[in-house]
Amino acid sequence: MKISELPGDEECLTCRTYVFQNESHTLGNALKCIISRYDDVQFCGYTVPHPAEAKMHFRVQTNETPALEVLKRGLKDLQKVCDHTIDLFEKEVKEFNKT
Repeated sequence: MKISELPGDEECLTCRTYVFQNESHTLGNALKCIISRYDDVQFCGYTVPHPAEAKMHFRVQTNETPALEVLKRGLKDLQKVCDHTIDLFEKEVKEFNKT
């Protein structure tokens, strides 16, 4: 996954917009749901600038925590949620196949 910063927020560590290449609403909405629940987050949102472009803009604004730390934490927490979902799914498939 390729991520870069959108220029313009260099002076403020707590307000950043990141550009995710080859990503869309699937990652954007899931990541937004996770990050927006963090106590220090003032704003979290995403947009897909144009359907023909394979990129997503993801904005994070916090009170004190650097936006990059929040983004990394969000990606790790989303990975945990996905891993847990896969584990539960595989467990239930095994249970179903036993019957």
